[in-house]
Amino acid sequence: MAGQPSGTDKEVINEQMIANMYANMRSEMNQLYSKITELEMEVSEHSLVIGAIEPLDPSRRCYRMIGGVLVERTIKEVLPAVQRNKEGLEEVVARMNEALEKKKKEITEFELKYKIRIRKADSDTREESGMKEGSAQAQGVLVGPASGQ
Repeated sequence: MAGQPSGTDKEVINEQMIANMYANMRSEMNQLYSKITELEMEVSEHSLVIGAIEPLDPSRRCYRMIGGVLVERTIKEVLPAVQRNKEGLEEVVARMNEALEKKKKEITEFELKYKIRIRKADSDTREESGMKEGSAQAQGVLVGPASGQ
């Protein structure tokens, strides 16, 4: 009888370890999603800058932030650098998308191996009601001071 409780303790510990590993994997995947989104926004900003300065006279002055310092250059000097940065960001985004796909596959295999099921109906209902309340409160805070002035 003394052997049974310790066996159950090991199961609980193992279940907890599996749950922690799964949570860590999901967290890594979410971090990848957010970093990809951030980098895609930077690519978009680079595209806007390129679109704005490309048609202009190459000898025209423009300013560029380099390491926190605003420097004066010509469009002829800045445009190639901005294009190279954009291409580099696009390559990083592509590699991160590959890593994200690998992580998704790894999570799916982990779910199958340990028979993990996520209860979506309950959590979605809770999240939706929480979001509605949260957004109503946030709107009240944002709108309140503006209407009070």
